[in-house]
Amino acid sequence: MTLFAFGLGYSAARLAARGRSALVSGTTRSATAAAQWRARGVDAHVFDGSAADADLGEALRRAQAGLISAPPDALGDPALRGAGAALRAAGWRRVVYLSTVGVYGDAGGGWVDEGGPLAATTPRARARIEAEAAWAAFGRETGAEIDILRLGGIYGPGRGPFDKLRSGEARAVVKPGQVFNRIHVDDIAGAVETVISEGRPGAIYNVVDGSPSPPEDVLDYGADLLGLPPPPREAFDSAALSPMARSFYEENRRVRNDRLRALGWAPAYPTYREGLRAILGFPPS
Repeated sequence: MTLFAFGLGYSAARLAARGRSALVSGTTRSATAAAQWRARGVDAHVFDGSAADADLGEALRRAQAGLISAPPDALGDPALRGAGAALRAAGWRRVVYLSTVGVYGDAGGGWVDEGGPLAATTPRARARIEAEAAWAAFGRETGAEIDILRLGGIYGPGRGPFDKLRSGEARAVVKPGQVFNRIHVDDIAGAVETVISEGRPGAIYNVVDGSPSPPEDVLDYGADLLGLPPPPREAFDSAALSPMARSFYEENRRVRNDRLRALGWAPAYPTYREGLRAILGFPPS
């Protein structure tokens, strides 16, 4: 099944690098990035959410399915807004939409699964709920099956705590009882591959490591791998955080991944420990 990716970013790059999917084309916001993708054999198009040009429409028609990893912006989902007509003309039968577990909102530290209510209160997560609904409506209109993959906090090569730990800029913001689910980028790629090959079209899956942990534990373990002391602690109530950073602490939940595991998927990095060791090239513990 040939894939077109709206948003050739971090997750799509890892999916392409694995070579197990037919990711053949997609969009990026930068002409430089588009040229780099073309050099790798992916037909990349510059698209910023405005009207699609003829070349983009032709690329959509050549693909059999879509991977949507571009996030919604202040005006909604950019692919549906700027390329809606071209998408309808493409006649896709399946779309995989990469969302976030943030749609569940706060569960007071309790466990949630795909049947849980969508109780998000932050603007960013509410926008994701609206984007999920918009893609579901697209599926009802066109007959396309819409798979929704709700991702935990993404990390992997180039996205980890190590740069800040090495520079001494890292600080552990402590809010007692707070936990987060994470997911290594390679496990996202594996989840997309599994859902496309093994999943029931039109389902929802949580893509998380299944091991929710306090953020200070992750920093402490990363520091230990580097041979550094643990970073200083700061109480959440008095920490100087940006509004976006503070919003991450407003919701506390533990997210289950049983439905995805039932398809045969298992994370290569079941906790942050395995994932951080792999980023540094350490053998499994």
